[in-house]
This record gives sequence, C-alpha cells and structure tokens, in this order.
Amino acid sequence: MQFYRDGYRPGDPDIQPPAGHALTRSREIGETVDVLIVGTGPAGTVLAAQLAAFPEIDTRIIERRDGALQVGQADGVACRTVEMFQAFGLAEALLREAYWVNEVRFWGPSAQDRSRIARTGWVEDTPPGLSEFPHVIVNQARMQQYLLEHAQRSAAKLAPDYGIEFVTYELADGEHPVRATLRRVSTGEEFTVRAKYVVGCDGARSNVRRALGRELKGDAANHAWGVMDVLAVTDFPDWRTKNVVQSDGKGSLLMIPREGGNMVRCYVDLGAVPAGDAQIRKTTVEQIAAVANAILHPYAIDVRSVAWSSVYEVGQRLADRFDDLPDDAPDERSPRVFVAGDACHTHSAKAGQGMNVSMQDAFNLGWKLAAVLRGHAHAALLRSYSQERQAVAHDLIEFDRFWSAFIAQPALDPDHPEHGGVSTQDMQAEFARQGRYTAGLATRYTPSALTGAGEHQALASAFEIGTRFHSAPVQRVADARRMELGHTHRADGRWRVYAFGDADGTALRELARWLTDAADSPIRSFTPEDADMDSVIEVHGIFRGSCHDVDIATLPEILLPHTGPLGLQDWERAWALDPAVDIFAERGIADAGAIVIVRPDQYVATVLPLTARDELREFFAGFLLPARASR
Repeated sequence: MQFYRDGYRPGDPDIQPPAGHALTRSREIGETVDVLIVGTGPAGTVLAAQLAAFPEIDTRIIERRDGALQVGQADGVACRTVEMFQAFGLAEALLREAYWVNEVRFWGPSAQDRSRIARTGWVEDTPPGLSEFPHVIVNQARMQQYLLEHAQRSAAKLAPDYGIEFVTYELADGEHPVRATLRRVSTGEEFTVRAKYVVGCDGARSNVRRALGRELKGDAANHAWGVMDVLAVTDFPDWRTKNVVQSDGKGSLLMIPREGGNMVRCYVDLGAVPAGDAQIRKTTVEQIAAVANAILHPYAIDVRSVAWSSVYEVGQRLADRFDDLPDDAPDERSPRVFVAGDACHTHSAKAGQGMNVSMQDAFNLGWKLAAVLRGHAHAALLRSYSQERQAVAHDLIEFDRFWSAFIAQPALDPDHPEHGGVSTQDMQAEFARQGRYTAGLATRYTPSALTGAGEHQALASAFEIGTRFHSAPVQRVADARRMELGHTHRADGRWRVYAFGDADGTALRELARWLTDAADSPIRSFTPEDADMDSVIEVHGIFRGSCHDVDIATLPEILLPHTGPLGLQDWERAWALDPAVDIFAERGIADAGAIVIVRPDQYVATVLPLTARDELREFFAGFLLPARASR
C-alpha cells in the first residue's frame, strides 16, 4: 500500500484527505450528478466503492430505507468476491471476521435404522489451487458496511442519501439527459435530478427496472424453504462445519456456520407448494425448528435465539437486457440507464451466488462508467455491460435451476430405488464437481473488443483469456518482499499489463523500453498529456530467477515510473520468482515469455508475445480514446 506519494500525512492511511471536488459536495443532492446509484445493496455498494476512487466524478447513492441495512439475507462470500475485496484493500479485515468454510460434511439415513441420520462422508469446500483465498461466511449487512466505509474514507467522501426513493425517469437532451424523479420517503415530496447515468441496484422489486419496462421472466416457484440464523445448544457433532443432511422422508437440511463462533444458518426443506400459495410464508420459526429437529433425529437443536428468519420459494427469473437500449438501437446510441444485481436476476440461495454475482455485476460496470466519464473510453464501451453480465446471469439461472432441484431430492432408499432420490455418495460427488462454480470462478467472457480470441493462449496457458486473473506468489525486486502478484491490482480503473520475461530478460526489457519511449506505444497513445504515465495502463515486469539478479536501477522507466505531484519513483513494478513457487511453471508461461493484459475488473483480456507491438497497440485502440488533456 502506497500512501505518501502526495507527501507525508499522519494518521490512518486508509482515510484519504478529501479531494477538491469532495470539499464542495453538498449534503443535499444537487440538480445534476454524473452517476446516480439507486440502492445500497450488494451491487450498489460495490459500485459506490469503485466510483469513490474518482472524486472528479459526481456520484450520489440513494436508498429508500432510513439507514444502513442491519441484518442481511445473503452470507456466502465466494473466493472470487474475496479476491475483489482485496482490490479494495478490504480482504484482510473480511477474513479476520469471517467464518472459513473448509469442509462440507454429508449426512443421510443410517443403514441400520433409516429413521436416524449418520455421517456418510465429506469433501473440501473449495478444491485446492482454485484461489489463494477461502470461501467465507459474513452477513450481507456487514459486507455492505465494509464497502460504504471504504467509499466514505476515499477522497470522494461518498456517503448514501437515505430516505430517498426512485420514482421514474425520462430521457431528454443535454449533457445530463436522464431526468430522474425522486421522492423523500418521510414527506412524500418529489424532486428531479438530472444525471448522465442512472444505475438501478434496488432489488427484485426494482423501480428502475419497472421504469425501463423490463420484466423478470422465468420459472414459477414450487418448492419452499425456511431459513433461520440461530444460536442454539445441540448434541449434533458437526455444528461448526457446513453440512448437507438428507433424511428418510422428512426433508433435507443445509447448515452453514456463521461468523462469530456460535451462530449457524439452517436452510430447512418445507417441501413442494402450489404456485401462488401464500400460506407457506406464514410458517413460524417454531415450525421451521420442529422440521429441522425431525430431519436431525436422533440429534436435536435447542434454539435459544433467532437473529433472522424467512420463508422463501425457489424460482429463477432473468431480465432480457440490463440497460435501456432497445434490441434494434443504432450503433451510435449508448445506454444511459442500467440495472444490476437482483434488479435483473433472481434465484434461490442454494448456489450461494446471489450477493456474489450482484457484486460482480457492479464491478464490471463501475470501471466502464469511470473510463467513459473521465474521457478515456468511448461511450460505446458501456454496451458491453449488458452483453457480458446478462450471459453470466443466464448461466447462473441454469446452474441454480439444476442445483436447487438436486439438493431438494429425497434420500435414495437402496431397498426401494424405484421411489427415486439421490444417494449421499452422488450428493457428495456433485458438491465436489461444482466447486469451481460455487467458488465464483466459472465466469468466462467471450471474445469481443475487451477479450481476445486466444491465438496466443499457449504462451500463458493457465492465465485463461476471459477468466479472472489467477494470482500466484512472486518476490518484489526492490525489497525482496514475497507476495501474491494479483494483489498488486487495485480497484482504481486501470488496466494492467503483466510482462512475463524470457530466459535472459532481453525481450522483456525491449518491450519495456518501447512502452516507455516509442511515440506509438499504447502508454503514450492513450495516456492524457498531463497525467502520470501509468494512470490508464499500469505495467509490471516479472523476471525469471532471483530478485538479486535484477539491477533495478537499469530498468526502463515504465517499470520504475515517476508519478504523483512529487514525481517519486514507484518501486513496486518489478518482480522475480518466489523462492518456493515458480509462477512461470504454475501458470504455464512459455520459455519465450508472454504479455498478459488484465482488465480493471481483474479478468484476463488477452495474451500476446513479448514481441507484439502492433497487436498490443491495436488491442487498446479497440476501446480507448487517443490521448488528450485529462478532465
């Protein structure tokens, strides 16, 4: 973490001094804003945290509630989400507080007495090597608090405006073409704000989606589950591990321990329900606990306190677009209004992906909005948001449809296989097979202007184009610090070029000199004239061999750039092999080396040879605007 580049300042380095723009921020929403975020759920708080990195962008976030969420529905935090939190500098605090899901244990009817359950096996929750981070459990409200506090600590000093709801909008002409009608919940007073962009992160009953004329379409719910966060006394031996429990005819139970050492979330199978049956929602906590105890026999839970509970029906629904563009919109038209998270896709909690996918929606959109508003990219870039994330949500819906039905199956009776059901062995095997998806790592963006077609994938075979950048250990040349290469990536809107060296480093150094000095290099072509040379594209060089073999003083400036108001050198761009782990072998880097380009949202954009010049420049020219004075 670098925090003295603008000069020394005492105190907590996470609290940034306010930028000039933030100093003039009114407590009341002004007549115009750049970005209006509607809702402080998972998507809205990620978007706010990301845009808070740019105090020159006038961002406001409104919330219908009169304060921050206190108890949230979601709690599963996928490995991929922890990776994203690392980019905000929040992973360490998150991991300290969270429950770490290490194993999934399986219980089913005992072979000796099918009225009793017995442990049948276990699997690792996350297969080894998928991520340097674990799958963890933290309450949704706490996740949102981390992000909102991050936004408030930023130079933008971005904080929500509570007690304000979105009513509708209309498009007009001008620099701020979205005329949004808002309402103060306490008084009913309506007022208008003109925005360049509006993003609806306002949940499954989204007013923004309604105003867009989009509908959530999909399957009707037909299976109900009760969920409760309980503090209990129990003789069940696996109370502090994740469990899948199948009974003989009494339903299924999914147990997930919560943070804090004592609380456990129980998803209790309440069985099939007729479509539109509202009676199931009246199921009491006592009734849910009774069903859970019946499933757990001969064990029992004595519920002493319930922190939160709900009854829901499984259903999967998806909007056909995530923005305001009609399908036949002309190429020159770019979207102005977006929806993200539950506002455009809903599903069950079984896959543990709702909060995670919602946050990734916003992470995808945030850097694109910033690039357009800061003049770095053409507005056409914003079309890619719906194209990319709608496909991801469609895959999630299909997975959730399968997964929720699979988990709801009764236990197979070996003496009566004709009755149907699933064996505990098959349940266990399926959990193991789905590890990559439930870790949040199954997303793969298809070829586009932002994602290469893969002609040179063999140069870095394990940095799969279109998937998230899979970190690995390295050692920093300047101070011999061992760390994860992926942790150099911050949520600051910049592209990363990771140049993995050839055998003697000659091609890597030649690439670095070209990037530094050539008039046609993408650094010079797309960096604003009065900005730091790494303000749009940040370059890292990874050398083979020991950090002691690299003479850092001889590196081209792109690997030792002078940045900030004091023109200080940045000593954190040159890397060598970790003494214990060879990143070149781990990630399949060819002997000739490779360029791995990574998007601001941590996804691998393309892989190129170290000798690529035209291809490298042309890739960035596909979406970045030529250099000019920064905004």
